[in-house]
Amino acid sequence: MTGPTRIWVDADACPGVIREILFRAAERAQVQVTLVANQWLRTPPSRFIRALQVPGGFDAADAAIVERVQPGDLVVTQDIPLAALVLEKGAQAVNPRGERYTPDNMAERLSMRNFMEELRGSGVQTGGPSVFHARDTQAFANQLDRWLAQRSR
Repeated sequence: MTGPTRIWVDADACPGVIREILFRAAERAQVQVTLVANQWLRTPPSRFIRALQVPGGFDAADAAIVERVQPGDLVVTQDIPLAALVLEKGAQAVNPRGERYTPDNMAERLSMRNFMEELRGSGVQTGGPSVFHARDTQAFANQLDRWLAQRSR
């Protein structure tokens, strides 16, 4: 590993409540958290928290994360193809609902994503993601705590 582990956030679609959990964890665990988005993001004043604004464009934030992520880092994203790429680089990935992406579940997730995209492409209404609940927030906080504990070992 090169340097300390970091947390990278695909921030364009990350819920505010999850960002708040990450900001508190950054201070508590003194871990670098970087929000990556193609828009300007407000971050609290902290030496552990920063925002990286990338040019607009398809998957620009994803490309910036993949370029910078290191083995052992954590990436917070709902983007399954991005999660697959960071897993290949030896990083870990979790979505804002606290579901970990692993090499074992990645093929199934990519396949389901592609299937749903095909349905939408043929005009079938698939609905959006389910409502974000407090249990999702708790599941995310638990996964983050596990990663932070593993990191400190």
